[in-house]
Amino acid sequence: MNKRELSQQLPDLASVSFQDLTAFAEGLGLPPYRARQIRRWIDARGATSFEEMTDLPKALREGLGARARIFTPPVLREDAAPDGTRKFLVQLEDGLTIESVLIPDKDRLTLCLSTQVGCPVNCSFCLTGRMGLVRNLASAEIVGQVRSVRARTPRRISNIVLMGMGEPLLNFENAADALRRLTDPRGFGFSSRRITLSTAGIVPGIERLGREGPPVNLAVSLNATTDGIRDRMIPINRKWPIGRLLAALRAYPLPPRRRITIEYVLLGGENDTDEDARRLAALLKGLRCKVNLIPFNPFPGSSHRIPDRKRVERFQRILTESRYSAFIRESRGKEIRAACGQLWAEEKKSGAS
Repeated sequence: MNKRELSQQLPDLASVSFQDLTAFAEGLGLPPYRARQIRRWIDARGATSFEEMTDLPKALREGLGARARIFTPPVLREDAAPDGTRKFLVQLEDGLTIESVLIPDKDRLTLCLSTQVGCPVNCSFCLTGRMGLVRNLASAEIVGQVRSVRARTPRRISNIVLMGMGEPLLNFENAADALRRLTDPRGFGFSSRRITLSTAGIVPGIERLGREGPPVNLAVSLNATTDGIRDRMIPINRKWPIGRLLAALRAYPLPPRRRITIEYVLLGGENDTDEDARRLAALLKGLRCKVNLIPFNPFPGSSHRIPDRKRVERFQRILTESRYSAFIRESRGKEIRAACGQLWAEEKKSGAS
């Protein structure tokens, strides 16, 4: 057995719960506050080795290095677009890869995290859905993306979105645990107001998130105003149709001054008519929400078309005239295949050739 294999047998303190970290520290005869120090170094300060933990005694740092490890998922590839968007291909410990995307704006820096390897939902406008589901990510693998990407950017990450590869509400336990860790003041310390979970509309998961989850922001990928169209775009609509989805959103316990984000991917000639816009306004009546209009970002093999710009603006105008906050969200990072799954698919293709 080589040195690397021996190291992998040691417990990874970046992957354990705080309760297990405390138990590990107590097993070494350490007081509980040492567990808090270790977690803060790993999550808040981005330590990748125990030697970096300078407020721990040297003998303790050496002892920890002999008994445990800190695994930080390596970045195999990074692509940067002219608009500042950066995409990362992150390798998990079993060799599988996922994507994370860093999106800069003037007043914030948003990191999009994956929650699954692949995705089981199979949305027609998303390349990741064509991969199928390989496996769920553990909560440590979800938050590990923050640690991996943060080490490669000098600017502070201000916002987190669970909107990468996968459907977070079909990996509920791990996604919820990751959200709790991201908002834990002993570690990452993100405000729940700065975190958004995006779902394709898993109604039982939305209901459970309302009961059990941290009070993060909720975004829902609606994308159609009739069940016939949405059935084709998002197959889970056959199980949880628009009416049931909107009922769950109306019952969702929104914190004060918060709104649900309705995401609407505009596909040229399919869901972008004036009639669609008016139906959407009627469907959302009484729901505390804002609408993000997202022109389709094409990928190889897709049959969908980019909508005409004037049509996008007309769609927005109908919604704003109906007193909705509607925003056009331009696709970011087109030059680096920043649409979900594109870099992963390209790497798989090159690896197979």
